[in-house]
Amino acid sequence: MSQPTTAPPLWEQHRAQLDAYTHADYNYDTTRQNEYNAENGWRIDDYATDLPAEAPGPPAAHGSFAAAQEVLRRYSFPPPDLITGIFAPDGPLEKRIMLLRAQFLGFKFWFGVRVSGVTNEASRDTPAGPERVWGYGYRTLEGHFERGQIDFTIHKNLATGTVQFRVHAMSQTGSIRNPFYWLGFRLFGRMLQRKFARESLKRMRAQVAELIK
Repeated sequence: MSQPTTAPPLWEQHRAQLDAYTHADYNYDTTRQNEYNAENGWRIDDYATDLPAEAPGPPAAHGSFAAAQEVLRRYSFPPPDLITGIFAPDGPLEKRIMLLRAQFLGFKFWFGVRVSGVTNEASRDTPAGPERVWGYGYRTLEGHFERGQIDFTIHKNLATGTVQFRVHAMSQTGSIRNPFYWLGFRLFGRMLQRKFARESLKRMRAQVAELIK
């Protein structure tokens, strides 16, 4: 009796699409990123959620900060009914290219993003006291319906032990040639952005709680 075959992981199934983004350009001028704000048509969004606190001092080896790092690295916190990130798991995070499978309006769309930088600060000065900060951000590549950058960071206040997951996004609607998709994105794009953020915070809390219990 033959054994059922196991499907290869998504990154192997979509290797050609991932490879196609290796030399893709960003779909906006990143050299002017500091100029982009609400006054010239860009949305700036910030979201945050508390994670289980730790004792004051550096992050614990098996505490919520370390657990959140693991969740961030594997990109498992976005709502899978909206966004799935596909990437080669053995590559360095700072060079990661991700194929995003987006789902809305009953359709599936494929977009490329590239990690633009990794944040790793042992003690960042803040008004609330020094923070341990770790995370990364990615930027949109050619063909994406949006343009901009989103950053995901974990913050631990070294004095109080509080831990937070934060999301900072800078975005603008990109070039959408199909008029049906353009209209759909104009009508529902903002709602989907907010759903992504809201559900990502919720899923981060749940996955961290599961890892540290």
